[in-house]
Parts: sequence; structure tokens; C-alpha cells
Amino acid sequence: MSVAVLPASAEDRRAPARSAVVLGSIQYDSPGFDNGSNRSLNAEWVDVKNTSRQAVNLKGWTLTDREGSRYRFDLRLPGRSTVRVHTGEGRDTRADVYQDSRRYIWSNTRDTATLRNDRGRTIDTESWCPRR
Repeated sequence: MSVAVLPASAEDRRAPARSAVVLGSIQYDSPGFDNGSNRSLNAEWVDVKNTSRQAVNLKGWTLTDREGSRYRFDLRLPGRSTVRVHTGEGRDTRADVYQDSRRYIWSNTRDTATLRNDRGRTIDTESWCPRR
């Protein structure tokens, strides 16, 4: 019997870590007609929640989709709070940040949102494949 041992860095990238920061609700299908307007783009979003009482520094953390679109965080998320990551353009606040994309990011048919910390370790993932 042989056992393969992976280096710690490979294990870190494979298995989701237990974290107080998790993905929350995801609106991957912008309501109404997808006309590509900034309003329609911003109606597509992902919530990132801090479930602990302590603030978490998300600087350098990333949110990606299956195609490799990436949003890099540069904020401190207070305890027991949520930040909504919108697809389109806007002015960042404590509760809402914007990817400044001019195209839809989250697929309506099949996609995966992946949250990684500043070391590239997977913290949480959420996949969907809605039935039509």
C-alpha cells in the first residue's frame, strides 16, 4: 500500500478552510431583461458575510467565477456584517462594492463562485446549475 502526501500548499488550495467569512446569497440572474446596462449589471451580485463578532481584513482576498473573472478585495469587513459585490460600476461603500465590469460575470446556466483568502486558500464555494 502506498500513500501520496501532498505538500501543504497543494492541500490548502484544494480543501475549503473553516472560516467565519462565507459566501451568502447570490443573484446570478439579473432580474428583468439582460440589456447590459449598468443598472442590470449591478442587479447581479454576490454577498460575502462575516459570521463572527470580530472584524476580518479581506485585503488581497479574491472572488472568482469559473471563467476566471476576479474581484480583489481591499476592505475590512466588520463583525456580523455583509458586503455585496456587484458586477457593474459604482462607488464602493461599507455595504456595497463594485467589480467595474461592463459585462455579466455570473452565468445564468452554470457557474461557481469561489472565495479565496490572501494566500490563495479556498475559503468557500457555491455552485449552481438551475433547471430550465
